[in-house]
Amino acid sequence: MSAPYCQPAPQHERIYWLNLRDQARDRLGPIECDTRVRSLALGTWRRRMVNEYNSHHVFLSLADQLAAAGFEAARFEQVSAFAREEQHHGVLCGAVVEALGGQASAGAWAPRRLPWHPEVPPLEGVLRNLLSICCLSETVAVALISAERLHLEPGPLRDVLSQILGDEVGHARLGWALLGQALPELSPPARQRLSDYLRIALAHLEQHELANIGAGNQDPGPGRALGLCQSDESRALFYDTLHQVILPQLSELGLRGVRP
Repeated sequence: MSAPYCQPAPQHERIYWLNLRDQARDRLGPIECDTRVRSLALGTWRRRMVNEYNSHHVFLSLADQLAAAGFEAARFEQVSAFAREEQHHGVLCGAVVEALGGQASAGAWAPRRLPWHPEVPPLEGVLRNLLSICCLSETVAVALISAERLHLEPGPLRDVLSQILGDEVGHARLGWALLGQALPELSPPARQRLSDYLRIALAHLEQHELANIGAGNQDPGPGRALGLCQSDESRALFYDTLHQVILPQLSELGLRGVRP
């Protein structure tokens, strides 16, 4: 996962040192590659390591909010398990860094707090976050990781992405399921407020994804075998996922003002 809540925080916020070397080293054998490609791959997988590991804070907070909103214990326990999965994703990405000859450690921005939206009832507030995290960010993550995985030959890197992908699919599915379960309980004014918030969430999602994907049309060439992607292809895939998957599902759920 690479959620908007895990973007670099403003400069006045705290930085900490994330060190996953003890958990990550020796999980994978050495990965041999060209020096230039190695440098690009190290940067990519180190960023993934930080983003994935930091995402566990988001799910811990989301679990607390589900409990406060009255969801059954099995649901917030499931989301708490998602937090542990995100930590493990960070370790897996760190293992790739180590296998490439780097160190699974980096400076990381302290993650932002997940908003509680006190201006609306608890159920409505947690649905806003389920939308942002699971239905939007995780659904996009599933599409992007699936595309990256297609370029990998069978082997350790493909196995890493396969495990991460399987977990992200579960995160997205739960979000959509809980949203569909809870929406009938909302009053018409609450549904309208959720639609209004959705437009804000979509704008933040677009800003975050485009910033992380980057611009340009460089073909990573042999870097594709190391999980690198072509930015223009990824940007196009993001918009395809948004317009062909996310927006139609939201419309089917009856959120007014959302059109594919």
